[in-house]
Amino acid sequence: QVHLVESGGGLVQPGGSLRLSCAASGINFRLYAMKWYRQVTGKERELVASMDSSGNTEYADSVKGRFTITRNNERNTLYLQMNNLEPEDTDNYYCNVRAYGKEFWGQGTQVTVSL
Repeated sequence: QVHLVESGGGLVQPGGSLRLSCAASGINFRLYAMKWYRQVTGKERELVASMDSSGNTEYADSVKGRFTITRNNERNTLYLQMNNLEPEDTDNYYCNVRAYGKEFWGQGTQVTVSL
């Protein structure tokens, strides 16, 4: 059974920083590409950042230069360092992996950027 558990969200002022974590189990973590998405109810789900098993990364244009995706294969954990946060970054953030022919999602962690 694949489980993804996000943490690290919260309320932060514009210009602030947060680090999200995603603890994965049920997969050989180091072999899989991992992704961060974000979504607010009623909006399209947006791919924020991804990292493949070789460490190659991709980012949405809206977060380039502000967000950094990393992974610790020894701890089976994916991270998203978010700097210089903007109100437009307010969303639920989800960890994702495609494994065994299926998409798996965590429960999400809420990020709110506001004064």
